[in-house]
Amino acid sequence: QVQVVESGGGLVQPGGSLRLSCAVSGVIFKFYAVDWYRQTPGKQRELVAGISSGGAMTNYADSVKGRFAISRDNGKNTVYLQMNSLKPEDTAVYFCNAQRKRITTPEDYWGQGTQVTVSS
Repeated sequence: QVQVVESGGGLVQPGGSLRLSCAVSGVIFKFYAVDWYRQTPGKQRELVAGISSGGAMTNYADSVKGRFAISRDNGKNTVYLQMNSLKPEDTAVYFCNAQRKRITTPEDYWGQGTQVTVSS
């Protein structure tokens, strides 16, 4: 089966950094675009960042642009989210979504999430 596993979350002080990883197995990874989402109890799920299957195109939410960076290593079947200058507002469960953007039969796989807590 397809597996999407996030890791790297934890507790960090404001201004600190974390690097999240999203490991995907069971698919030909180079065909899949990947998005990072986050969700808190008081907010709707938010698209944080995305990267195309080849890694050439990226996009970011305005709230994280300039602080977060998404990248991928197709040789390791892994997408990363480097989070710098973290703020308490970044506290959330972060989810990874791997998508094959195929017209006929698109595919979409979610991970279980990893908790990020930014607090002093």
